[in-house]
Amino acid sequence: MSGIIFHHYPNSPFSEKVRLLFGYKKLPWTSVIIPTIMPKPSLTALTGGYRRTPVMQIGADIYCDTSLICDVLEKMAPSPTIYPKDSEGIARTLAQWADTTLFWTMIAYVFQPASIPHLLGNVTPEQMKAFSADRAAMRSNAPRMSVPEATGALTAYLGRLENMLADGKPYLLGQQATIADFSVYHSVWFIQRAQPVAGILNATPALKEWAVRMAAFGHHAFEKMNAEEALQIARNSKSVVGGDAVFVDTHGVALGDRVAIMPTDYAIDPVEGDLIVSTATEFAVRREDPQAGTVVVHFPRIGFQLKKV
Repeated sequence: MSGIIFHHYPNSPFSEKVRLLFGYKKLPWTSVIIPTIMPKPSLTALTGGYRRTPVMQIGADIYCDTSLICDVLEKMAPSPTIYPKDSEGIARTLAQWADTTLFWTMIAYVFQPASIPHLLGNVTPEQMKAFSADRAAMRSNAPRMSVPEATGALTAYLGRLENMLADGKPYLLGQQATIADFSVYHSVWFIQRAQPVAGILNATPALKEWAVRMAAFGHHAFEKMNAEEALQIARNSKSVVGGDAVFVDTHGVALGDRVAIMPTDYAIDPVEGDLIVSTATEFAVRREDPQAGTVVVHFPRIGFQLKKV
């Protein structure tokens, strides 16, 4: 096996983004299923409080946020690439839009009463209340776009994506799949699961064909593992982070300083530790945990903030 331990749950859109990338790059992985809502004691033992899904573990190195996870997987398996040199800039920019604007518009659209059983299963009223409270806490109780607004915006966004495929290109930016395709796909995949409202895709036949093409990558080979086994691997491993990364400071900090790192938009749960990586693209902190031992938790720089403790 590759050593990849993937902490996720089946109906997580961002998890599907990475699972499909495992298939595209033919990377074997190990699956650890985590709860859909807090508490997530085994996961937060690894991350120090970060609660978003998914999280990738390689030994004692814990990688948060799919933008960073995808970069790590690219280094592990550079071919086939998801960052072609001639379109890397636009691919990353489109992916960032898809992971934020498109995703939140899609979420506001699909979570209509008729769709919820298709997305969450036949949950009880108490379970639905718990799920809603958990997600409201993640958004810091920020208001969500109304269904009429989301319908109009999502229709426009899907039309733009259809236009990108109008000349018969197999993928959004040409003949090769890029990070943009994987980031757009997970929202389309979630719309398809919301069967009562998935008809919004009927106006974009090229996009539906593209989704079939993307789904064909599959998830490749994986094994199953429980959370305690993953914690044991972390306890028995050492981080492989090297000391040769170029230090980039925009906060007035130094390596070894105690810092807190957290997202800038939602699920703003700080992770404290000793700063050991600060590059142009990544932060990482070393932290101690009674269950996980000594771990290094990694974050992308974009979308996260660092504060000195």
